[in-house]
Amino acid sequence: MHISEGILSLPVLAGGGVVAAAGVAIGLKKLDYEHIMSTALLSSAFFVASLVHVPIGPSAAHLILNGLVGLILGWAAVPAIGVALFLQALLFGFGGLTVLGVNTVIMAGPAVVVYLLFGSWIREGGRKQLVGGFLAGSLAVAMSGILVAIALIGTDEAFMKTAQLILLAHIPIMIIEGVVTMFTVSFLSRVQPEILAISKS
Repeated sequence: MHISEGILSLPVLAGGGVVAAAGVAIGLKKLDYEHIMSTALLSSAFFVASLVHVPIGPSAAHLILNGLVGLILGWAAVPAIGVALFLQALLFGFGGLTVLGVNTVIMAGPAVVVYLLFGSWIREGGRKQLVGGFLAGSLAVAMSGILVAIALIGTDEAFMKTAQLILLAHIPIMIIEGVVTMFTVSFLSRVQPEILAISKS
């Protein structure tokens, strides 16, 4: 769901850069440095997830895992995702450096939102934990798709069709991400529940 270089207008790029910088600053301030390793692992999981492509007709989409990263890291998800996006741009040409701010907002913004909405649910256990995990995973992808659409349409209304196609293509990914996040959260709560409390500490 990366936006490539040379597509967005300067005001959209500038706005995304400012919002991303503010989010990274807040995330670094809230990051508990005792959990640097866990943050790095989740950043790596986000990085690798984009390499697993799922065929959708003539095209393909990929897992994002921003909902899971957000649930566990909270605001620290912004720098974690930002670093992963930077490395993806540098090593694989996904997105690009000029759109790094916008892409960070697209991926990390929903991660923070689902943390604020469902972060407490996953620490409660039981059915609420499962529902919170599924909703966080699926809604994070949905919100990322909406932010991509807003960025494209904010640049030029001619991108309306493209924005609609992106949203439609990611409906299956929303469901898959919801299931993956739900089961991952359930597994972690059984084997290493302290990980789910990182964002609270």
